Amino acid sequence: MNAIDPRAKLGKNIQLGNFCTIGPDVEIGDGVCIGNNVTIHSGTKIGNGVRIDDNTVIGKMPMRAVTSAASKVDSLKPAVIGNACIIGTGVVIYRGCQVGDECLVADLATIREHVAIGNRTIVGRNAAIENNCMVGAYCKLETNSYITAWSELGDYVFIAPGVVTSNDNFAGRSEERFRHFKGVTVKDGGRIGANATVLPGRTVEEQGFAAAGAVVTRDVPAKSIVVGTPARVLRPVPEEQLLPLEE
Repeated sequence: MNAIDPRAKLGKNIQLGNFCTIGPDVEIGDGVCIGNNVTIHSGTKIGNGVRIDDNTVIGKMPMRAVTSAASKVDSLKPAVIGNACIIGTGVVIYRGCQVGDECLVADLATIREHVAIGNRTIVGRNAAIENNCMVGAYCKLETNSYITAWSELGDYVFIAPGVVTSNDNFAGRSEERFRHFKGVTVKDGGRIGANATVLPGRTVEEQGFAAAGAVVTRDVPAKSIVVGTPARVLRPVPEEQLLPLEE
C-alpha cells in the first residue's frame, strides 16, 4: 500500500512500486518509474522520464548536531530532479538540492542541501557530495569519492574512486576554523586520480591532473600533471588528452 498525499501532482503513465510515500505538493512528471519503499518529501519536483529505484529518499531535511560547523537551516527550497535522470537504490538526496537533466546518481550515493549538479553528470556508487557545493555538467564522480562542503567543480571534471577532499585546515581543534572553511575547486576539465587527497582551499586549474595517490597541498597548474606526496609537477598533460574546451 502507498501513502500519497492528495495535494501531490502526479503526471501520466507513472509506475509506482509498493510502500511508497509521496508528500504534499510533490510534483512528478510523465513517464516516471518509482521502485519500492521510496520516500519523496514535500514540495519535491521530479521531471519527466525519471527512474527512481528502491529504498531511495528525495527531499530529506538535513540534521544538525549542536556542535556542527555548518550553518543552521532555516528554510530550504524543495529538491528538484531534472528530466530523464536515473536515481539508484538507497540514494539520499536532501531538500535544497538541484539535479540537472539526464544525470545518473548511483546506488547509495548521498547529495546534501544547497548542492547544484549540471546536466549529464554521473555521481557514482556510494559517492558523497556535502552541502554548499556546485558541480558542473558532464562530470564523473566515481565510486566512494568524497566532495567536501563548499567545493566547486566545473564542467567535464573527472573524480576517480576513493578521492578525498577536505575543507578544515584546523582539523576541528580551534574556534578560528569557523572563519576559514574552504572546500576545493576543480576547474573545467580537471581530473583527480584514484585515492588522491586534496587539502582545503586548493584549486585544480583547467585540465590539470592530480595523479593517483597524490596529496595536493598546492594548486595544480593548468594542463599539468602532479604526482607524489606532497604533489609536485611532473609534466604537461599530453595534447591528445586535452578537451577542446571553449576559452
